[in-house]
Amino acid sequence: MSLRPARQEPIAGLYEPVTPAGHAVLDRLRGYLPLIRSTAAEHDRAGTFPTGTFDTFRKEGMLGATVPTELGGMGLDRLYDVAVAILAVAQADASTALALHMQFSRGLTLGYEWRHGGPAARALAERLLRAMVAGDAVVCSGIKDHHSAVTTLTPDGSGGWLLSGRKTLVSAGPVGTHFVINAQTDGTGEPPRLASPVVTRDNPGLSVLDNWDGLGMRASGTVDIVFDNCLIPASDVLMRDPVGARNDAALAGQTVSSIAMLAIYIGVAQAAYDLTVAALARRPEPPQAAAQTLVADAGSRLYALRATASTALTTIDVLNTDTSLDPGERGRQMMRPFQHAKMMVNQLAPSIVSDCLTLVGGAAFTAGHPLARCYRDVRAGGFMQPYTYVDAVDFLSSQAFGIDRDNNYMSHWAIRARSQGSATAESPSKLLSR
Repeated sequence: MSLRPARQEPIAGLYEPVTPAGHAVLDRLRGYLPLIRSTAAEHDRAGTFPTGTFDTFRKEGMLGATVPTELGGMGLDRLYDVAVAILAVAQADASTALALHMQFSRGLTLGYEWRHGGPAARALAERLLRAMVAGDAVVCSGIKDHHSAVTTLTPDGSGGWLLSGRKTLVSAGPVGTHFVINAQTDGTGEPPRLASPVVTRDNPGLSVLDNWDGLGMRASGTVDIVFDNCLIPASDVLMRDPVGARNDAALAGQTVSSIAMLAIYIGVAQAAYDLTVAALARRPEPPQAAAQTLVADAGSRLYALRATASTALTTIDVLNTDTSLDPGERGRQMMRPFQHAKMMVNQLAPSIVSDCLTLVGGAAFTAGHPLARCYRDVRAGGFMQPYTYVDAVDFLSSQAFGIDRDNNYMSHWAIRARSQGSATAESPSKLLSR
């Protein structure tokens, strides 16, 4: 019996881009997919980052895909189309998709700073964006503090800043040249503020650790970074709100930065589904009734995931260009559909991959099997901010009931770190050794 997966119509559901820039980026990315696919298993097994692939991206301008055309980039600014591109890469390798998404999201957020920020923010953003286009900058984000230290900025006495602390789970760290760090000010004599200093890899106080040994996303280079009094010029620091200010306008930027990551886990679920259908089609006998039921059900859940994420992205793309709303309300309206879609993806994508393992059988229960990699990679979605499951429940339920809370997870982390008195005084040698 010959089985052939049904063709999906590329009308919606993240099958095809909707803008010329989206088509141009996807067409170029499709040319890299054979390389990504051919090295995925090797990098997963060894836990190594696909440096060669990113060298190619860098040299050929791919890291400037979301940089505005005025600055030499490809001008991809539709979140829907970013998700389509990331989904295509994730079907080949989720780790590569995660690392590439980090670059695409930095282009989007820095592009906003360039268009709407103050003079200093615009100058810093333009410098980074042009470097991304030229292949001179791989920009990584450091958001979550390691449990051993609060990452702080203190005045250096001459108008600049000193950055100390440690960040964990920094994806693409092995090839990062610039790190945008979430920190809080200290020692200023004023209430602490959130800040985003930019640290270059050649800063004498920066150490990129080789300590990633993840259950999944093993080739994503998600490492720790330690800062030992890194000297940061004032021009390289983007100042944010005071800690605890409860400014929901920040939710808009957090949504833009992160929502396209949903496509990674949809792509993993799609890859698992396609592998499974192909495996069943190769068998000499038709699938049993139970197998047919699981395939139909998995396909329906996959359709639901694509439709849900597609709707959320389309809604947020509209809100992203509408600055007429109150900034706080705009942020909440963007975050709500993102979180509803994220809850669906984090529930259904792992269930699809799990059923695919059931259908293929014991052959898939080996570390080197492609479905095993899907099974490990898809689970990473639940740990990604914003928000993890508990925080998402708090946010969505508070929105439903009108409960006042600090929705900025970075501000919430800063408050919690200060209240717990985390070990800011630990020596750099201890931070490096943990």
